[in-house]
Amino acid sequence: MDELAHLDEEGRPRMVDVGAKAETAREATAEAIVHLNAAGREAVFSGTLPKGDALGVARVAAIAGAKRTADLIPLCHPIAITAVFADVEPVEGGARVVVTVRTVGRTGVEMEAITGAAIGAITLYDMVKSLDRGAEIGPVRLIAKSGGRSGEWVR
Repeated sequence: MDELAHLDEEGRPRMVDVGAKAETAREATAEAIVHLNAAGREAVFSGTLPKGDALGVARVAAIAGAKRTADLIPLCHPIAITAVFADVEPVEGGARVVVTVRTVGRTGVEMEAITGAAIGAITLYDMVKSLDRGAEIGPVRLIAKSGGRSGEWVR
């Protein structure tokens, strides 16, 4: 069952043993789009939201989300993250949360980047929901990764 590495010989879920893999520099970047109405988008990027600095809070939440990934995703390895970069930028119709995670280790940081972007987007939604009940999140997706046996991948 090599193609289903998270299942043992009997089909039960398991954490993959990465102990024999080489440590390499690894990086992953993910994004989450938050669709906002004009008033919500303006308030987020002008700093006039009643709840405060949505951009700063979303950045910190994204970093915290990346760091807590192994607590949230059952089969993820706890990883010694060496860096997390999070930003929120305006896009047409809303905001884009972008998270890049780095490590030197035996397994990648794709899940950490995706989780960080998702948590940042959920936090931004929480900050703006009083002005925009129709805000939506999505897509949330990996946009690039590098390192490890599979090398570089870019969406």
